[in-house]
Amino acid sequence: MTAIEYTMFRILRLFRKLPFNILGVGNQKVVFTEFFKGFEKVDAVKGIFGEKTDEVLSHLTVEISWIMGYMYVDGSDGHLVISKGYLNSGNKTDIYLDLIHELCHVKQFMEGKELFDPRYDYVDRPTEIEAYRYCVQEAKRLGLSDERIRCYLWTEWMGEDDFRRLAKSVNVSVA
Repeated sequence: MTAIEYTMFRILRLFRKLPFNILGVGNQKVVFTEFFKGFEKVDAVKGIFGEKTDEVLSHLTVEISWIMGYMYVDGSDGHLVISKGYLNSGNKTDIYLDLIHELCHVKQFMEGKELFDPRYDYVDRPTEIEAYRYCVQEAKRLGLSDERIRCYLWTEWMGEDDFRRLAKSVNVSVA
């Protein structure tokens, strides 16, 4: 775990101990199926939840957040948190793949897996590798090139070595 990731992890854990969610002030909450129409029919999503797809998505809360960033699954109750700025200005393919990635985390949360296990660096965390493998599979199904998939995988909080480890773990060449 990098120093930045550890610091953010500790800050978010501290905020969860407060009697109110300071990060949630001004956020909008919606039901996944009311905000993301038709996702219950997407094969990649059905591949995650199987026969329970409709049930899970119709009960999944999405919190639209004012905080900048991307999206994540809240480790306290498994709801999805998405940055409004990212939804408004992010690349649509990246948003789609991130949704697939985070829905994998929703399932992992439902199975009782530790999403933010501090014993692992982000790129080595088993839950991250599983979610990235699944969205890389979907990216390939969509016909994205290896170069485009590499662009998707790289994030600003990764160093070059982290990126290479992640790419290797999810079978993406690092040409």
